[in-house]
Formats: sequence, structure tokens, C-alpha cells
Amino acid sequence: MEHQRILILDFGSQYTQLIARRIREAGVYSEIMPFTASWTEIASRNPQGIILSGGPDSAQEEDSPHPDPALYGFEGPILGICYGMQLLALRGGGRVEPGERREFGRSELTIDAHAAGSSELFREVPSSSVVWMSHGDHVASAPQGYRVLAHSTNVIGAIGDEANKRYALQFHPEVAHTEQGATILRNFLFNICGCRGDWTPASFSQEAVAAARGRIGDGHAICGLSGGIDSTVAALLVHQAVGDRLTCIFVDNGLLRKDEFEEVLAHFRQHLHLNVVGVDSRRRFWDALRDVEDPERKRKIIGEHFIRVFEQEAAKLGRVEFLVQGTLYPDVIESVSVRGPSAVIKSHHNVGGLPERMSLSLVEPLRHLFKDEVRRVGRQLGLSNEFVQRQPFPGPGLAVRILGAVTPERIAVLQEADRIVDQEIREAGLYERIWQSFAVLLPIRSVGVMGDDRTYENALAVRAVNSLDGMTADWVELPYKVLGRISSRIVNEVRGINRVVYDITSKPPGTIEWE
Repeated sequence: MEHQRILILDFGSQYTQLIARRIREAGVYSEIMPFTASWTEIASRNPQGIILSGGPDSAQEEDSPHPDPALYGFEGPILGICYGMQLLALRGGGRVEPGERREFGRSELTIDAHAAGSSELFREVPSSSVVWMSHGDHVASAPQGYRVLAHSTNVIGAIGDEANKRYALQFHPEVAHTEQGATILRNFLFNICGCRGDWTPASFSQEAVAAARGRIGDGHAICGLSGGIDSTVAALLVHQAVGDRLTCIFVDNGLLRKDEFEEVLAHFRQHLHLNVVGVDSRRRFWDALRDVEDPERKRKIIGEHFIRVFEQEAAKLGRVEFLVQGTLYPDVIESVSVRGPSAVIKSHHNVGGLPERMSLSLVEPLRHLFKDEVRRVGRQLGLSNEFVQRQPFPGPGLAVRILGAVTPERIAVLQEADRIVDQEIREAGLYERIWQSFAVLLPIRSVGVMGDDRTYENALAVRAVNSLDGMTADWVELPYKVLGRISSRIVNEVRGINRVVYDITSKPPGTIEWE
């Protein structure tokens, strides 16, 4: 089944991925493309509508990003958001001016009287509501063919050429702070673009199974399991497609959480009935990481050795042509610059960390899903809520939570500390309310006092964040009592740590993992 598709052209906004998620939450499939995409590329995706994202640039600057001019000849609906609004205004001969000051934060939107009862974009939207602004420039006068639909506290808030289905918003409807944002987006999707809303976990599962069956054919595949929700859902979908011609491989790379190898193997075999081979490769990874401190080198090395282990295990099974991975959309976005002017943040071991030479062809059934969508698919496949809500764990494992050199001794210290963090978060009833909580071993030693003795040992950071898809995250205000118990237990029970600190950095500017 061919889903109707909304395309989002990215001009570098920090909210672009959020636009995509909001559209999918409404049951409509969306894709992000860089603003540099040619009209031929865009048209080949047969979009039902196009959204121009916000961005940090001034549309008036000579070197500011602009789409292929042929895009403006698109016969379907277009919605410009913030920077996208200014592009549409300039294209139509409107006037864009710099504001006296940059407007960032909440503002009140008032729908103009003439638009309140007639504009499809604002159907069932109150005449006054709170919106979220983030802009420097603003549209001072609407272009020919457009009429002003709404004003914010300081500027024109929305314009529309309703005959040609062109709309533009100065505010961000995708963020939670915009009270009627979901309604406005749904109006664009259903009233203006005429979308059906057929993007559901069930439909995705059926199509993913069919696609995997078509790609693998009569061949054989292996799946690299990590123990997390992503690779597990990928394995279950491909298992439905090819049955016993899928062999799952769970590698102990010596960088897992304490006792995780045995626990995960038992779960897969007893509850999910997957054919799983466990491989002890601890020494191989430890040797490869010896004296390596640069985080990107760690990721590259781990990605390389994962693939080589998979290839070796595949050779034992006979003819295996395919490798199944649980790659997600945020992995792709952060590893490859597909978002217009955005930069690569870090490579992921199953995307940017893959070696150029591989004897296995990749099958990535979840490549275009966000984490919350994977969880919905997991529930639809019958996975328990405990498993579905399991917190994400990085592909490179504890290697990116040990700053500096990775050694078996430092891994053991972090495993013990991380187990305590996990236990205390669960004991406090917070585990399923937090996106990720973990410990980071720092390359820092500090003076302490234990009993009557002076100590000079390691510092450890505790990190807890909330997020919807990993693209942005806020640090969690853990209760002081929970932090106190974590700190006390780690210092008393984990030999080699005498100081615990709490990380209160959000993403951006930080990333969730320290490396």
C-alpha cells in the first residue's frame, strides 16, 4: 500500500524532527529532505503536501538557503513555518524585515475576524491562544494573493493564499507550548491536504514484513541483537517474513551492563522464541580498544568489530547474505547530514560506524521510525510493557560512558555503579517515567576521606534525561533523596569511586551520552 506522504524540507531548524513526529502522530506518513533536494527528487516522492521548516538564517541574506525554485510550482498545498514563512513571503513579493529584537518564547495569537470563520487552517481554533515564537526577521507585509490571517503580540502571525493552498505561520505549531498547534497541523493535513491518516503501527508492521520478505527472498539473514527494543522489533518483523532463515546473534562485547549477556539470552530464547546464538567476544573488543580515548575512534572500532564478528558467525551458518539491524531515523539523522545545513553530530555504530567493506547486505526495517513509533509497533507485536519501556542503551555500550581509556577494570567499576543507579531509579518508581538514566565514569580523580584515610579516586557522573525521540532532551529533576541514596551506595559499595556528581545539561547544547 502506498501511503500518502507529507515532505518536510529542512532549513536547519532544531524542531524539524518534531514536525515529522507530530505529523506521524496524526496518522500521516512524513519524511524529511534537505532543502538542497532538487525538484525532481521531491516530485518523485509524490507528496500530498510540503512543509518548509524554520531555520537560523535570515531569508534576506544573499547566501541564505533557498529551495529549488521549481518547488514553488507545486500544485499541492505548502505550509511555511517561521523561516519557511519568510521564504514564501519573499517569493510572492512580500516584505520581510528584521525585528527590533529577536522574539523567543510564548506569545498570544489572535485570529483576524475575517479569518476566524472561514480559514480552513484555523478551523475549531479559538480566536485567541498561546503560541511559541522563535525568530529574528518577520513578515512586514503579505505578498500578492495572500491575506493576513492572524497576528501575534508583535508581528503578523499567519498569512494564506487560500485559493492556491499556500499558508505560512510565524510561530511553531509543532512544539507543545503552542496550545492549538496539533489542531492547526491536523487542519493542514486533513482539511487542506486531504490526507487519509493511514499511518498506523499495524499497517507499518505488515508493510515492513512484506518489504523484508521481498528483499531477502529465499536468502538467509542474521540479526545483530543488542537486547534493546529496536533490534528486537527488527528481528521479530524479519522473523515473520523469513522464519527459520533468520538467525539472531547476540554479542558480548565486554561493554554490556552487569549480567546483561546471560539475562538477555534467556529472555530471547524463553519468551520470544527466536533462534539466538550468543557469542563471547569480550577479549576481542577490549584488545581493539586498548589505549583508545577519542570517542569517534571508539565508535568506529566497535562498529568495525561488530561487523567482523557477524561475518564470522554468518560463515559458520553457511550461505548468509543479509544483516538485519535496528537502525532508527534519529541514528540516520545524527550520523549523516541529511538535514540541510545541519552538521554530523556523532556517528552511530550501526550507521556512520559501519566499515566501507562489508560482505553482508543491510536490512533495516525501522530505518524511518522514531523511538516512540518503534515502541508502538513493539506493543502491536505483543511485547510486554516492561520490555517495550526498557530504556535505550547505546550500541557502543559502556565504551561511550567511560571517558578516556576503556579497560576491563574500568568497565567493572562502571558496571557496579550503573547497577546501583538502575536499582535506585526502579525502587523510586521512576524507571518508566525517565527516557534514560545511567552512570558515566570520568577520567578525573579527586581527594576524599573515607574513615580516617585520605583517598584519591575516581569521580562518577549520574545522568537522567527525558525525551520523546532522543533528538532533544531535558535533564530530570531527580528527588534529592534518590540522588542521596545513589551517591551513598556508590561511594560505599563501589571500590574506586569517592565522588558522585549529577549532570544537569539538556540536549542541546549537550548530547544525551557524554561521548
